[in-house]
Amino acid sequence: MNLIGNIIWMIFGGIFIFFEYIFGGLILCLTIVGIPFGLQCFKFAFVGLAPFGVRITDTASNTGCLSTVMNIVWLIFGGIWIALTHLFFGLLLCLTIVGIPFGRQHFKLMNLAFSPFGKSIS
Repeated sequence: MNLIGNIIWMIFGGIFIFFEYIFGGLILCLTIVGIPFGLQCFKFAFVGLAPFGVRITDTASNTGCLSTVMNIVWLIFGGIWIALTHLFFGLLLCLTIVGIPFGRQHFKLMNLAFSPFGKSIS
C-alpha cells in the first residue's frame, strides 16, 4: 500500500516538492552559515519524494540547546511559511475521503517543517 501511495504522491506533486527542496538546499549550502539549514532541506526532499511508510522520530542529540536555537532560527527565516503551506494543502486534501491519506502526509511534513533539527527519518 505504501508503494501505491508513493507512486500516486510522486505523480501528483511529490516530484515537484522533491526538486524544490533540493534546489533550496543547494542554494543554502552555498554559504557556510546555511549548510545546516541546507541539510535539513535535503531531509525534507527525501521525505517529500516518498512520504508513505516514513517515520519521523525525535532523536536524543548531544548538541544540548543548539538544536533548539537552530529550530528557532529556522522557524523565523522560513520554516513557519513551509509549515503553513503544508497545513493548507493538508486541510485542502482532507476535504475529500480519497485525499485524506495524502493530507496526513502533508501534516507529517508540516511537523518536520516546524522543527527539523533534532528529528530523524526512519
